[in-house]
Amino acid sequence: MIIVMAPGSTAEDLERVKTKIKSEGLDYHLSTGTSRTIVGVIGDKKAISELEMHCALPGVEKTVRITEKYKLVSREFKQENSVIDVGGVKIGGPEPVVMAGPCAVESMDQLMEAAQAVAEGGAQFLRGGAYKPRTSPYDFQGMAEDGLQMLRKAADKFNLKVVTEVLDQRTVEEVAEYTDVLQIGARNMQNFQLLKEVGRAGRPVLLKRGLCATIKEWLNAAEYVMSSGCDDVIFCERGIRTYETYTRNTLDLSAVVAVKELSHLPIIVDPSHGTGRRSMVSPMAKAAIAAGADGLIIEVHPHPEVALCDGDQSLTPEEFKKVMAEIKRMSAILREE
Repeated sequence: MIIVMAPGSTAEDLERVKTKIKSEGLDYHLSTGTSRTIVGVIGDKKAISELEMHCALPGVEKTVRITEKYKLVSREFKQENSVIDVGGVKIGGPEPVVMAGPCAVESMDQLMEAAQAVAEGGAQFLRGGAYKPRTSPYDFQGMAEDGLQMLRKAADKFNLKVVTEVLDQRTVEEVAEYTDVLQIGARNMQNFQLLKEVGRAGRPVLLKRGLCATIKEWLNAAEYVMSSGCDDVIFCERGIRTYETYTRNTLDLSAVVAVKELSHLPIIVDPSHGTGRRSMVSPMAKAAIAAGADGLIIEVHPHPEVALCDGDQSLTPEEFKKVMAEIKRMSAILREE
């Protein structure tokens, strides 16, 4: 349920509503818009029903039942688009945000070269995996905390933010120490205990869509993060598994439009994992921006031919700079429309 405060309501009116919610054993999240404050009430359904019957408090304009299971994520809870500020980089604003870098941290030299390339190309974030979930236990699993330290050092040198994946509850605090945005990978989208833990970590969360997840399952996964205390969630469409074998996944750009209709949260697109083919990254990146995505996450490796993982879908620095120039021109045209 959401409680809509009247335009002329006072701070005392809002405090009275918050106290009433807590007295019923429920919790709340606030959304402050340009003209109204919305109070999202979460908790036991029976307690919410009883609260609804006794919510004729001063300053309350109306109460509205949210029919979907995802409450805080929904567009009903917040009409305005959420803009997530990560140290001055705004995700969900008028300019698309780009996260770029290698699939995995392999060495300090490799990461410094990659960071310089993506910064020169115009990216705002350095991406790279210090912990890698791999299908085979014999594949490269990442450099763990050493990799995190390298990411932070390289990002700081080139004035970039860091986004990297956290794999399990035990390493959330460690990863959060070095990163600006915690990434939940596709395989962990429904790892509910991990979602709750990152929701309490005090960092924005990038939530990738699961391999076979429906859009509603994805939105409910975000609800776990938000209901645990994190308001700053970014969706990432990275393709879903279908019967097609030519591409690594089937990049579902209609999900960008669907998420924008159903939720106030920003969404970015991963054309690298979405296609698995270097030749497809540029056209699908531009298609994503045309569909309304708030940004991109792209794999860039200084020497993809010797990459320890995902070299086939990684752009060279020169290819990345070309894509970025095209995206900038395209974004400028779209803003004029």
